[in-house]
Amino acid sequence: MIVAGNHPLRWTAWVAVALLLLAAPFLVEAVLGRAWVRIADVALLFIMLALGLNIVVGFAGLLDLGYIAFFAVGAYSYALLASPQFAVHWPFLVLLPLGAAAAALFGILLGGPTLRLRGDYLAIVTLGFGEIIRVFLNNLNRPVNITNGPQGITLIDPLQVGGFSLAQTHSVAGLTFSPVHNYYFVFLACAVLSIVISLRLENSRIGRAWVAIRDDELAASAMGINTRNIKLLAFAMGATFGGVAGGLFASFQGFVSPESFHLIDSIMVLCMVVLGGMGNVAGVVLGAVLLTALPEALRYIGPLQQRWIGEVLVDPSDLRMLLFGLALVLMMLFRPSGIWPARRRTAVPAAAGAVEKSRATR
Repeated sequence: MIVAGNHPLRWTAWVAVALLLLAAPFLVEAVLGRAWVRIADVALLFIMLALGLNIVVGFAGLLDLGYIAFFAVGAYSYALLASPQFAVHWPFLVLLPLGAAAAALFGILLGGPTLRLRGDYLAIVTLGFGEIIRVFLNNLNRPVNITNGPQGITLIDPLQVGGFSLAQTHSVAGLTFSPVHNYYFVFLACAVLSIVISLRLENSRIGRAWVAIRDDELAASAMGINTRNIKLLAFAMGATFGGVAGGLFASFQGFVSPESFHLIDSIMVLCMVVLGGMGNVAGVVLGAVLLTALPEALRYIGPLQQRWIGEVLVDPSDLRMLLFGLALVLMMLFRPSGIWPARRRTAVPAAAGAVEKSRATR
């Protein structure tokens, strides 16, 4: 008897995917250039952000338009304690969990007063929360300079492991690892961990409680689910992903400012979740990769017009937003559930379920 989940072909496929992901930065650099390795790094950060927002929007059905605020909290938590701003340089193994905890606390502070709100009203409150955080960061430079205001915080420490700085170039076994390569592998590990946690949450009792609240909060409450605590947990858990991603972003950039955390960034992460497929982890990952890579790919349209036509007829930045808006409209018309929507579970009789399970394990 062979269990489907342990089929040798499936394991072979997973090993092949793992090897491809490990070799990806070198392959991408050889074909497209090192700039695209940096884009891959950013895509991995957006995967973490999209997975965190998917917990709130996709699993629990709570529309959050201020999610980028948790990204900002994580980034500034790292920047303040690993830079000359306060003349302290804590290790990242302390700062990343601290940033995650700070973001989770802010998630609870946001979720607490909004428990009775749904739909548009919740969206408006969360939007305001995101802007409030950005305005605070922009103005906390007087009378006591905490965040350095609009100038931001510079000279942020890179990630270091046992004296091995990810901001430096290293050679191992004949391979050259530049900073973008080093950060790629760290971001890849964090993104994979985020995917595993999301999948485990989705199939847990808490995940099923989130889905029950999303589908019918009144029925979920009648079935004994503590909707208040479960929704608070969704806000906190989703914010945790954003806090970790923010800390990684600060170390990667070496600089943070309030201008890095605008409303448009929250909208972009939400689009990744919606276009990929709300509630489906694989779809969210796909949406994050596509919406990170495609706008960058469209930058090449300008040089192509110059080469083929002799002049630039359509500015690439205008074309990027035009095609992005067109893609959103087409998706809402023809694929409102996203590119890779979540599978809906259907109730089956107990006897039929036992038969299907028996067949699956043969």
